[in-house]
Amino acid sequence: MFRKLILPAFLLISALPVLAQNSPLTLSQSQLDAVSGEYTQTVEPDTPFSFYGQDGKLIYESERQIPTPLTALSANEFSMPEAHVTFRFANTGSGASVTVVEGEQKPFDMAKTGPAAHHVFHHYERREEMIPARDGVKLHVVILTPTDVAGPLPILIQRTPYGVDGTSERSFFQQRPELARAGYIYVGADIRGRFKSEGEFVMMRPLADHSNPKAIDETTDAYDTIAWLLKNLSNNNGRVGVIGTSYPGFLTIMAGIDPHPAVKAISPQAPMIDTWMGDDFFHNGAFRQTYGYDYALGLEVSKEMTEVDYGKDSAGKPRDGYDYFLERGSFKEDVKRSGVDKELPTWKAFIDHPAYDSFWRSRGVEHHLTAVTVPTLTVGGYYDQEDMWGPQEEYASLEPHDVSHQNFLVLGPWRHGSWASSSRHLGALQYGESIGKEYRSQIEAKFFAKYLKDEAGFDLEDTASFQTGSNTWKRYVHFPPQASKMTAYTLCPDGSIGAAKECAKGKMTYVSDPANPVPYRHRPIQPTYGEGSKWGTWMVEDQRFATDRKDIAVYKLPVLDHDLTITGEVIADIFASTTGSDGDFVAKLIDQYPDDDTDPTMRGYQLTTNMEIFRGRYRNGFSKPEAVKPGEVTEFKWSLHDIDHVFKKGHMLMVVIQSSWFPLYDRNPQTFVPNIMTAKPSDYKPATVTIVSDSYHPSQLTLPVVK
Repeated sequence: MFRKLILPAFLLISALPVLAQNSPLTLSQSQLDAVSGEYTQTVEPDTPFSFYGQDGKLIYESERQIPTPLTALSANEFSMPEAHVTFRFANTGSGASVTVVEGEQKPFDMAKTGPAAHHVFHHYERREEMIPARDGVKLHVVILTPTDVAGPLPILIQRTPYGVDGTSERSFFQQRPELARAGYIYVGADIRGRFKSEGEFVMMRPLADHSNPKAIDETTDAYDTIAWLLKNLSNNNGRVGVIGTSYPGFLTIMAGIDPHPAVKAISPQAPMIDTWMGDDFFHNGAFRQTYGYDYALGLEVSKEMTEVDYGKDSAGKPRDGYDYFLERGSFKEDVKRSGVDKELPTWKAFIDHPAYDSFWRSRGVEHHLTAVTVPTLTVGGYYDQEDMWGPQEEYASLEPHDVSHQNFLVLGPWRHGSWASSSRHLGALQYGESIGKEYRSQIEAKFFAKYLKDEAGFDLEDTASFQTGSNTWKRYVHFPPQASKMTAYTLCPDGSIGAAKECAKGKMTYVSDPANPVPYRHRPIQPTYGEGSKWGTWMVEDQRFATDRKDIAVYKLPVLDHDLTITGEVIADIFASTTGSDGDFVAKLIDQYPDDDTDPTMRGYQLTTNMEIFRGRYRNGFSKPEAVKPGEVTEFKWSLHDIDHVFKKGHMLMVVIQSSWFPLYDRNPQTFVPNIMTAKPSDYKPATVTIVSDSYHPSQLTLPVVK
């Protein structure tokens, strides 16, 4: 759900705390010229820093960093005022370099690559207002108005539960540099009940009955905010765009349901569409234990943010989340031992509403997406660890209603929100270019320019997808493309994968033990947003840490003798029996790199391209859980979501089936109980799981193969 816009640390150094520094020096222009220039980090070539002398000071700027005078500590060492950062220059001329030291983080080096660049930075005047909603509650906003851009100007608004006090000229350029340069009146708004806004906060507040003029929800609050802005900001052109990522992405969608007439474009990015079906808190009925615990604690203890801490182990080191949740058991026990002395509404909702009942359905935005009311640019990541399902579901829900061809989709191999970054990689996954920068400049900026300013240049017909493997942008008139054909790959009992159901009859068996669940990422596991957390990149971690376990089933296709392109939705269809009366099934589609790959980091690497869980009790419907009959072969069918990937010649396609994924998901007791949230220790029992393959039970993955 995205507490803050995720950017690499070296793009946010101006926001770090102050360090006491030595007395500043005064340097000559020749001394400043000696260290001036543009410096670039080898692993991040698209984020250079520039330094130049001006008025007796060394000035630092970048694409995102507004020009900032540095304090000279010596002729080759400078610090940034109001920041815990030091720049140490070495040599001069073409061989010059700078070492950037950021507090306790590992220093990094940048080499001089040319003369200093000077970027365009507008000056924004900042003001705060309390805007009355229709029920009298006042909503806090920060308004940034450019003073050096001729108007009238459109308004761009982001509504958020994460606080807008830090919204400033500096933060706007740091977070959205292309839009900051384009010249908009930018508004950051605290939603109802958060930070400085009045009223009661309700997690993912359901849509109200808009025929009732007194009803309030996020749609009406957005409407009232926009109406006030149009009336009270004299330099606006009467057009409004709405943008946001994750929870703000959900708020962006809500602004497009029964929208104010002035709303002309919205861009929901990684929107949380339905937190039970596939975003954030549950996936197909399986509860996301760490995220549900951490997120609600962080957001609902107070009007601001609360840090989550798993405590210390016996050696005084931060406690591994795997052990922390394993020793507690059920989620009810998590709440009991949390130390929180108040009832958190969302924790209570998890315990009281484990199935997809009216509580969760009322929060399912997909049920209200019956019209494309305004041009909509939806953005999602194939490796979004929080809201991968949301953008895909939003696009699919709107597409049948897109009579004016204004429903647009962008998908890339991004983690949650990382299209805001200009990096060329995610973990070990290399893109070969800055796909975030290309998306922002060529699609996002031009989308808003077209619909808010009537400017030419936005040429996306329907969908843009960055295809991994080939590492190329693809444009599709619809997603998935017509060329994609659903093709069955049967999971054979000998561990092979048979195309076109070529498989001998048989079975594969493993024992799933709740006392020793399969971890979902390398341990130790830190709090979701805690210091050193690997939460952001766990979906691209090398799976070799898990694929040699005995409590999983592994299937492999022979080494590919040709490129295999799959674009579209992956479906798992598994026939299995269990000695328990309930159980979970996790399916992973993996691209195993060859041992002689040209990139040493990727040799033998097992990269997951698709993955998802299904809770067995919901096989006949998500609203009414049913026990599984022990020993009976049962069909479990679920989506592993969309993909656009080329399995290259020489690679191997793998499929893994397992029955735990901890502590990302709570452990299934494998004994049917009415409510897993309140399961007792005695309910958790090992179970033998059998994956069956025969003509009547063709366990398989269906892949969208592009011929």
